Amino acid sequence: MSRPNASTETPKAQAAKAKQAEVETTESAPEAPRKPGRISAFIKRHERPFLVSSGVAASLVAILIAWAILPGEHHYTQNDIDKAVQYTLEHQPKKPSQEAIAYAKISPSVVKVTQYGHEKGKKEDVRTGIGTGVVISENGTILTNLHVVGGADKVKVTFYNGLESEAQVTGVRPELDLAVLQPDTVPDDLKPATLRSTKGLHMGDKVIAVGHPFGIGKSVSSGIISGFRREYREDEKDTLTSNLIQFDAAANPGNSGGPLTTMDGDVVGIVTAIFNPNEQRTFVGIGFAVPIEAAAAAAGESPF
Repeated sequence: MSRPNASTETPKAQAAKAKQAEVETTESAPEAPRKPGRISAFIKRHERPFLVSSGVAASLVAILIAWAILPGEHHYTQNDIDKAVQYTLEHQPKKPSQEAIAYAKISPSVVKVTQYGHEKGKKEDVRTGIGTGVVISENGTILTNLHVVGGADKVKVTFYNGLESEAQVTGVRPELDLAVLQPDTVPDDLKPATLRSTKGLHMGDKVIAVGHPFGIGKSVSSGIISGFRREYREDEKDTLTSNLIQFDAAANPGNSGGPLTTMDGDVVGIVTAIFNPNEQRTFVGIGFAVPIEAAAAAAGESPF
């Protein structure tokens, strides 16, 4: 007879079964957490202060590197300053002067006026004089001096681009020494001068005179307005010209009839005479111009 619930397995089988149960128990049990090391635990407890300290240290290192790279304080000598100024003057863009700007504006409106006369025994006309004129309207009306074209058998004008044309005298004002010309041909891109009233001008204001002195070519000179309401009487004639602008920009024979302009390039007068106390007819610092109001009115082109 056997006992109730008694095992009938052999001792060997029971030992194998016990070993298998032990293995299963080990695999199914959760792994016990490992205890942190001492260094890791320290960092974890002081994590925030540690990060702050690291950032501060990095910033200090960066500042030290910058100080090492950047140059230190430099004491500039007068020689250093002089060299810097010289370099700036040599390399900075140079702006044109007021006179250059004024000339650039008026130059396309200035013409050379040449008078010709007949001589016995010669087939071609002979040049008898050179002066200057200024275009004041889009149709080519030119203002000049009467003494520039008076008595000429033929008058020619040469424009800024080299175009040459005969011109007719269409009006004269002997009391102002003015003449009005109308050329037969004008450039397609003709640019008349800008006229400005003399009101508001003052003694000492800068001006330029543009013309063809002695026929050497278009020239510009600069000066100031020296006075107003001047009178001029030519020695050889009994004609008195009044209400003239006095200026000291250099003018010589050939400048007659040319424009006197402001620093904006606007015409305020027509150069008409120079004061000559000697026989050489050279400039001594006193020139005269007819105010543009009177000159433009003589041409019927007054905008004032």
